[in-house]
Amino acid sequence: MFYLVAFLGLVSCVPIQASKDEQALKSTVDSALAFATKQSMRMAEKYKYQEGELPRTFQQGKDISSDSRWWCSGFFPGVLWYVYENDPNPDVLEYAKLYTARVEREKYTTDNHDVGFMIYCSFGNGYRLTQDPHYKAVMLTAAQSLATRYNPKVGLIRSWDHNREQWQYPVIIDNIMNLELLLWASVNSDDKRLKDIALSHADKTMVHHFRRNYSSYHVVSYDTVTAIPHRKQTHQGYSDESSWSRGQAWGLYGYTYLYRETGDERYLRQAVLIADYLLHHPNMPEDYIPYWDYDSPEIPETYRDVSAATIMASALIDLSSFVDGDRVEQYSKVIATQILTLASPAYTAKLGENGCFILKHSVGAYPLKSEVDVPLTYADYYYLEALTKLKRKIH
Repeated sequence: MFYLVAFLGLVSCVPIQASKDEQALKSTVDSALAFATKQSMRMAEKYKYQEGELPRTFQQGKDISSDSRWWCSGFFPGVLWYVYENDPNPDVLEYAKLYTARVEREKYTTDNHDVGFMIYCSFGNGYRLTQDPHYKAVMLTAAQSLATRYNPKVGLIRSWDHNREQWQYPVIIDNIMNLELLLWASVNSDDKRLKDIALSHADKTMVHHFRRNYSSYHVVSYDTVTAIPHRKQTHQGYSDESSWSRGQAWGLYGYTYLYRETGDERYLRQAVLIADYLLHHPNMPEDYIPYWDYDSPEIPETYRDVSAATIMASALIDLSSFVDGDRVEQYSKVIATQILTLASPAYTAKLGENGCFILKHSVGAYPLKSEVDVPLTYADYYYLEALTKLKRKIH
């Protein structure tokens, strides 16, 4: 196992000779970022002249793209911004700006909750690195668009508008990720109502989405009259009561950044308890690359979901800075194991292969037979985010 304690700044300030294992991790992070730059630039070149198109996946030897309307449209621009952060050259910057611009119209999106993913991952990273005032304006507009989906009586942002015969007011665990845009906008504008909306959503999700063991449902639909749940499901998992792995990762990531942004100990406790559930789950593989659902009866003869692993890794890097004692060591071991595994040939593609995506073996929605065992833009995005966070800590 590989220890990150010295790198995470949570031990003595006395200089310590880096161990071989620590040097191996540092070398892996550097080489993984270098490869990501080459692979992502090839992807950028491939779609350069396909106006409005963004990479989505690569399936059965064919490129599958989308326009900005697809919920994942902001992830590839975000990948390019992380590449630029680690390799700030003009060519990368040009591509990051080009693909970010392809998503701009989504700042007016009010018919789904994914405007947070679309805009914060693209324009958010762009603004963080360039301080371009236009990017800030786009994000503030997008935050107002997202806020239109909040119903004060229910106290939550509505996720979906479809299947009205089944769901009155559906909220999915993924929606916890989009609150970060609202929190940012509340700080960068005079509209403090946006923070109230975000925290109301986070609090009600904490009450109604999570089971006693801190696993979560995927979908909770609320009665619009009573504002209490009338239906709880796991739409993209094995069964309603199962633990769909990416959904668990969304929850871990969401409550980790909620604590980072608010300092509210309730959110830290929630994140730690979710992490405890995941890291001690009997069906968690030794390499910490989860199966697509922790309760699939086909384990171990079923698919891993790399996207769940990358989201977990990014969240745990942050969470490791907020805890102490044995949890620091535990999280550090898991992070190192995940990164070293993901960077290996088992999960990292060869240059120019895999449709020019970085990672292989993610699962979109197994029960719907959609994007099973393929590369996905959000797996690459959270992998680059995790690598970037580690690089900041270990260099």
